[in-house]
Amino acid sequence: MLLEFDADQRLWQGTVRDAVTKQCPPSLVRSVAEDPDSPEGDPTPLWKLYVDAGWTELTDQENTVELAIVCEELGRATDPTPFLATLTQYAPLAADRYDPQQAGAAVYSGVSAHRDAEGWVLDGIARNVVDGDRADRLAVVTEAGVFLVEAAEVSSRRSPVFDPVLHVAEVSFPGVRVSDAARVHVDAEKAHHLALTGMAITMVGACQRILDLALDHAKQRHQFGVPIGSFQAVQHKAVDMHVAIERARALSYFAALTIAADDPRRRMAAAMAKASAGECQSIVFRHGLQLFGAMGFTWENDLQFALKRAKAGELLLGGAAEHRARIAEEYRGF
Repeated sequence: MLLEFDADQRLWQGTVRDAVTKQCPPSLVRSVAEDPDSPEGDPTPLWKLYVDAGWTELTDQENTVELAIVCEELGRATDPTPFLATLTQYAPLAADRYDPQQAGAAVYSGVSAHRDAEGWVLDGIARNVVDGDRADRLAVVTEAGVFLVEAAEVSSRRSPVFDPVLHVAEVSFPGVRVSDAARVHVDAEKAHHLALTGMAITMVGACQRILDLALDHAKQRHQFGVPIGSFQAVQHKAVDMHVAIERARALSYFAALTIAADDPRRRMAAAMAKASAGECQSIVFRHGLQLFGAMGFTWENDLQFALKRAKAGELLLGGAAEHRARIAEEYRGF
């Protein structure tokens, strides 16, 4: 198992980074946050660009590393589209029913399924569903299996969260009837590994953006006649951020490699990646904000978007403490 990008992957990384830098600049993210009803704040054209570029077709298992590369760059840019939820959460559950032209969301809990004479009935309320309010279809995980449901058949409401660009919704299933044909035979646990890995590498991208902004600020901001980056205390914080990011990045790509190879270590690797990313954002969030001083707290500073995306990732799909506990249980069972 190679632990470094090959030439094709490096080329892919550069291509994606250039495209995201050009098509998803901070000005677009700010427009989405400040005026989502305006043409400038509509992320739909950006989503269409991803679709037309073929990025939404990275669903084959062997392309997991390439998908992770895209997720990292989108995390760095605070992507306002439903790409993450669609490709890393919905697509693995939809399997061969996945349509790269449609946005999707995954419902992991809160919904039950029971059978009657006419088919299946889904009941319940799912909370904290990423992009549940703007998905075309939803993949619903229940004890009876995974069901695909059209968005028009459910009731969704966007929840207010501190990340103004992220869509998190409460989705209600008021006795939604689905047929046997809507049931997908897929390994939901394996699909969840990709969801964890995707969220982890997205957090890594956001943390890298925080570090980049902090380093630029440390070079430009002068105090006592010299750049603050020359102060040892500032340098130590920057190094701590860098080390935390590199550790989380390595574990995230290792998780992607295990998924691509269908390695039995994928379960442990995905949990380790999410735990490491959570610990990383804690360090990077704190140091990044401190290095900016009072400016880091202002709305005018683009730092806020990366900070909020990194912190949101920690709160979704289980935090670092939860995944560390799972890892400990795994080792205890050996």
